[in-house]
Order: sequence, then C-alpha cells, then structure tokens
Amino acid sequence: MSQRTIVITGASDGIGAAAAHTFSAAGDNVVIVGRSGAKTKAIATELNADYFLADFSELDQVRTLAAQLRDAYPRIDVLANNAGGIMGKHQLTIDGYESTFQINHLAPFLLTTALMDVLTASSAKVINTSSAANGFGRLDLADVNSDSKYATNRAYGTAKLANILFTSELHRRYGDQGITTAAFHPGVVRTNFASESSSTMRHAYTTLLNRFMLSPDQGADTLVWLANGTAGKDWVSGAYYAKRALAKANKQAYDADLARRLWDRSAELVGA
Repeated sequence: MSQRTIVITGASDGIGAAAAHTFSAAGDNVVIVGRSGAKTKAIATELNADYFLADFSELDQVRTLAAQLRDAYPRIDVLANNAGGIMGKHQLTIDGYESTFQINHLAPFLLTTALMDVLTASSAKVINTSSAANGFGRLDLADVNSDSKYATNRAYGTAKLANILFTSELHRRYGDQGITTAAFHPGVVRTNFASESSSTMRHAYTTLLNRFMLSPDQGADTLVWLANGTAGKDWVSGAYYAKRALAKANKQAYDADLARRLWDRSAELVGA
C-alpha cells in the first residue's frame, strides 16, 4: 500500500490520536486536526506530522481549515470526521446553532463538502464517527436547534443519527464519483469527550465505571479497519458499522428522503 494522506479531526486525544499513531506507524502521512493548541501540537510533534487547529463551534474556523487543507494537500485519501462530543445545557454557538448539532454534524458536513473536489479527485474514503447513542435521537428538521424539546443525551443522539444520515446521502450523491463512506460506533471508550457535559455520561466517564471502558486503541479499531479495507469487498459504502460489522441504527437512519432533506437543510445552514 503506497503512502496515503489521512486527515483526522479530533485527533489530539482519544480514538483520533490512537488511529493517528496506528496510521503513522504504517507509513501513512497523517494530518492532525484538533482544537487544543498544546495537545494537538504534542501529538503532531510525536508523530512528525502536520497539524491544524480548528474549533468546530465556529464555522468560520471550519471554512479556514478547509482552505488550509486544500492548499496543502492536492490529494486526501482518507478524511476521518472524528471530532465531536456531548455537551451540557442548551447553548447556541456564535453561528446561532445548537452546539451539539453544530459540532457533531454541521461542522463535519461543512468540512467535507468544502473539500469535495479534492476528495472526489482522490477517490477518498470519508469515515464518520457516530455512536450507538444515535438510538436516543429524533431528528426534526423543523427544530434542528432543539428549541422545543432539549435534553442533553437526546441532542447528542440526534447529532449521531445525523452522522449516519449524512453518510448514506454522501454515498448516494458522490458514490459514482469515487467517494466511499461509512459511519461507525467506536464503543464506550475511555476518553474525555464528555468532559464538558452535565449529562449522566459525564459521571460514567469520571468514576470507577471508566475502568470497564475500551481503550482508545480498541475504540479506534473499526476506524482503522474501514480506512484500510476496500468498500465493496470488506465493507459496504454508505452503511453504519460497529465492531467491524454492519450494525443496526435508529429507524430514522434508513429514511432516504430524510437523508436527502437533512443534506439540503445542512447546506442551507452552512451556506454550502
């Protein structure tokens, strides 16, 4: 396998950092994207990799990131949309969108679509980190900001459901242009992704329950498997996976019309 350029968001910690180590050890050109300057630089320095900073709670930073990546890399073989997390109380970003929905869905949607010409020219794989929490979600395109009914876990589940719908629609729209794509559940992993949350998940991640969770390397396994495998042979493009196998998702995840409408609504919201 020739050297690939692999861009990983949310790669300063957790499964993103674990995957970056694995790809780098295999000889791939890994590009680290993170929010924390110190943590992102530390991982990049350790791997002798390029890095970029972006806070997904500000869409202008995502636009800048896309422009930087386009300028730096004429070819991107894998885009791993891994950045995300569960938030706390209902809060709008500077862009006016509910923070969980923006950080987990709108930002990676914007990044991917802004890079689409590079990705199609590269016949790239786009791998989206979702979660089994998608089962808690209920997507209402008339209320993407969850203004009427907000609950932390439901908002996170809805964003993770949106990741799966985005994946299937990305395949439908761009599969014939060389894009292959999958969403996956990494498992319950020992990371700090719930550190800013006031939900029950934060309690689990900061108590003795933490000892029973997967390591970041274990959580990154399916991401690495998807990146190294071949769609159509090892896995099905547009589908949702867990533990290297097709997984059952929220029933809304199989609504093709909803996937199309979510794409159109997302493009409207981010100005794509």
